[in-house]
Amino acid sequence: MAGQEHRAPAVPLVANDPFFSLWSMGDRLTDVPVKHWSEAAQPLLGLIRIDGKTYRWMGSMPRGYFGMEPVEAMKQSSVELTPLQSKYAFEMAGLELRVTFFTPLFPKDLDVMSRPVTYLSWSARSTDGRQHAVDLMLDVDPLVAVDQPAQPVTWSRLHAKGLTLLNVGSRDQQTLHQSGDRVREDWGYFHLVVPDAANASTALSLDGVPSFVKSGELPDTDEVAMPAPAGRRGHAAHLAAKLPLGSVGGTAVERHVELAYTDGYSIEYLGRKLRAYWQRNGMKESEMLALADEQYPELKQRGDRFDADTMAEMERAGGADYSYLTSLLFRQTIAAHKLVADLDGTPMFFSKENDSNGCIDTVDVTYPSSPFFLLFNPKLLEAQLEPLMRYAALPRWRFPFAPHDLGTYPLANGQVYGGGEENEENQMPVEESGNLILMIDALERREGNWSFAKKYMPQLTLWAKYLEEKGLDPENQLSTDDFAGHLAHNTNLSIKAIEALGAFVQIARGVGETKLADHYEGVVRKMPAQWEKMALDGDHYRLAFDQPGTWSQKYNLVWDDILDLHLFPKQVMETEWRFYMTQLKPYGLPLDNRKTITKLDWEVWTASLSAKPEQFQDLIHRLVVWSDSTSSRVPTTDYYDAVNGKQISFQARSVVGGVFIRALMKRPEVVGSK
Repeated sequence: MAGQEHRAPAVPLVANDPFFSLWSMGDRLTDVPVKHWSEAAQPLLGLIRIDGKTYRWMGSMPRGYFGMEPVEAMKQSSVELTPLQSKYAFEMAGLELRVTFFTPLFPKDLDVMSRPVTYLSWSARSTDGRQHAVDLMLDVDPLVAVDQPAQPVTWSRLHAKGLTLLNVGSRDQQTLHQSGDRVREDWGYFHLVVPDAANASTALSLDGVPSFVKSGELPDTDEVAMPAPAGRRGHAAHLAAKLPLGSVGGTAVERHVELAYTDGYSIEYLGRKLRAYWQRNGMKESEMLALADEQYPELKQRGDRFDADTMAEMERAGGADYSYLTSLLFRQTIAAHKLVADLDGTPMFFSKENDSNGCIDTVDVTYPSSPFFLLFNPKLLEAQLEPLMRYAALPRWRFPFAPHDLGTYPLANGQVYGGGEENEENQMPVEESGNLILMIDALERREGNWSFAKKYMPQLTLWAKYLEEKGLDPENQLSTDDFAGHLAHNTNLSIKAIEALGAFVQIARGVGETKLADHYEGVVRKMPAQWEKMALDGDHYRLAFDQPGTWSQKYNLVWDDILDLHLFPKQVMETEWRFYMTQLKPYGLPLDNRKTITKLDWEVWTASLSAKPEQFQDLIHRLVVWSDSTSSRVPTTDYYDAVNGKQISFQARSVVGGVFIRALMKRPEVVGSK
């Protein structure tokens, strides 16, 4: 395995859902503590003993940590990111150690994808022709199971089929008691799952690390004084496991454990508490963890195949830089969601608007990420749209346009953004109505039927009427780029309305409403020429119809090709791209003329609209150079400065799924394996 010549802003280690999301935010796995995406420390410490001397392969160890001097770090020789895996290689004292974090997020296997399990595996072999006595050690801080360090935790050791489970969780277990943005889950339990076949020793102790460093053994007495605050001064037990590898020679010796977090109820939707999808038929936690371990060899093989197939497909779609960029962002896209089952087993896939306002199932977050799900499994897009559309069909949603969100994660009990359900203040009427019509048309075309659209035609028809009246020249409204503020006469928002009306024509024909389709066909066909006349500003098109001397990315035009609408002449984007070439910055293309800020997802949409491959490659290469060199070491941001490369805001968001738009436009028959 050769490492990639790239440096990720942050490396996903555990990437399951918005709460169970652990990252390494440094060049080397040993440089920094493991953190939640929100940058709160949730430390995992990894040690290895080679011929009686201890080294560190994961986590930082500042002076005085556990009252000890720092343990020497192994030399990290490579790191490689694939869609489902983060692979590290280390060298020290004549030994090579490979460490892999594997989260089996297979988009077409919802049972496996929904399990809150990441596999941590090791492979060790001698590189100097000698035999070496080797033991591995993993220490998990109880902070992994709480929101705040002062929260009391309890811990336990249990047994499942062929497994030892070390568990930690908050004492109070207040299920679904809080919502918000930069919060961690504090109900449910973290599990360190160790196969009995590994012949491991385990401990629930504060002294696991000092004991292993000093003697190579773990304490034989567990901490029993619980509950105790999770923070370091609270004397709460750490979860520790020692895995003996024995005498290691030229043949690799392998071990693995599971890192898991189970929470009982995960989401509240319109007052109903819902469980993770894997629990929909009553499966118990111990059964799930045992099945996950039993299936590990097969899942690992599937994961390797999936990674290879997907990376090859992405390279065919957009080149080597594009393949790397999609690998970097694959797990982040899925891990910003939680897959649950409604009471009847219907899958519901809720996004969290990470590092923004914490909203759940935000329409203009689903919109940019939709290419990922349209490409890999449209059912997952339907599972995002279903709870939103059900809500929009209720009498309580009384506006003639689409809602923005369903609440604040994990409580999906009704819109909270802007005017909420009360008034139109700070709503996104054209934006969200256009988004939903476009996504539903794309969904139905990919699935080959119109059943979902037919179920919600009253809502779609109402929103089409709104776009007919307000869409061509939008009033002073917010768009998805709400961080830039209100903007009247927004030309890119107008494109969205026009494309959405074209999509509605397809929906109406699909469900058999010919008269409705004919009406909107007549309406929409006139609009592009009107748009061009109002938007043209010499050698490009304006940011706003009434603002000469301005410009913006016209990323919403991607649907013209994806949906076979062909409403706008090709010369529009050819004209735009000639102008964009004069506006490129070191790290990408600004969103518009107002500032040098930009959005990663929209840049790839805009790049994909170029008719010239070299223009696409130029912009994608700038994005990869940016991700390799940005000083913002966080789970990849989608909102940064195209000149200095620094994060403006936002991280760990699902909108990065928008980078898969290029592959969607290429329409491969199969992406990855099942």
